[in-house]
Amino acid sequence: MKAVFKYYGPAILWALFILIMCTVKLGKVADSPMFFPGFDKLVHCGFFIVMVVFYCNGLIRQHSGQILSYKRILVVTTVAILYGGLIELLQLLVFTWRSGEWNDLFADAVGASMGAFSLIITVNSINYAKK
Repeated sequence: MKAVFKYYGPAILWALFILIMCTVKLGKVADSPMFFPGFDKLVHCGFFIVMVVFYCNGLIRQHSGQILSYKRILVVTTVAILYGGLIELLQLLVFTWRSGEWNDLFADAVGASMGAFSLIITVNSINYAKK
């Protein structure tokens, strides 16, 4: 268990942060003029970019700096999207003051895919630099 937190601590803490932020009652904050239409989707996207990067960072650290394979990046992206789906289901069924939306899940998937894309670019550039 200690090894899990050693490598995946930031990813676990970030996943808990996402869960808390996606289930908390916002009250009148959501109606503030400071937030533009679509701000919620941008936040969902950003949350999941960071989550995928943190999780892959844990994978790299656990395997002593080995380069990530495309298969592992795909698995991490799929897990992140499923986590986003779980949060949307919780918003729909448990946290009734929030609404589970397909658009939020789509933003989660886009964010996870953007994180995966950034990792693929990084992996390819590291491989290119080694040649």
